[in-house]
Amino acid sequence: MTTGRLPHNEQHILDEMERALRRDRRLDRQLRTLRLRRGPDLTRTAAYRPRPTTVGLLLAVSIGLLVTGMDTSEPGVIWAFAAVWPLALFAVSRLLRGRAERRRS
Repeated sequence: MTTGRLPHNEQHILDEMERALRRDRRLDRQLRTLRLRRGPDLTRTAAYRPRPTTVGLLLAVSIGLLVTGMDTSEPGVIWAFAAVWPLALFAVSRLLRGRAERRRS
C-alpha cells in the first residue's frame, strides 16, 4: 500500500468519521481515562490561587502542629507538621504573588 494522499472522496469520508468521533463525549472520556500520565500536571499547580481563609487555616494548623510537636515530641505530630508546613508556605507565596500581580495591573 502506498503512503500517498487519499482520493478526495475518501479524505472527505475520513474527515466526517473524525468529526463524529470528536463529538462522542463518552468515547472521549473513556480515552482520557486510559491515557498514562507521565508526571504531575504542573499547569494546575501553577494556576493555583488560594483563598486567604485557606492560607490562614493552613498556617494555624501548621503552627498548632509545631507547638504540639515541640511539647510532646511525638513522631506522628512532627511528621504531620513536616507535611503541612511546605503546603502552607506554598499557599502563602501564591497568595502574595497574586496580590502583587493585581497591584501592578
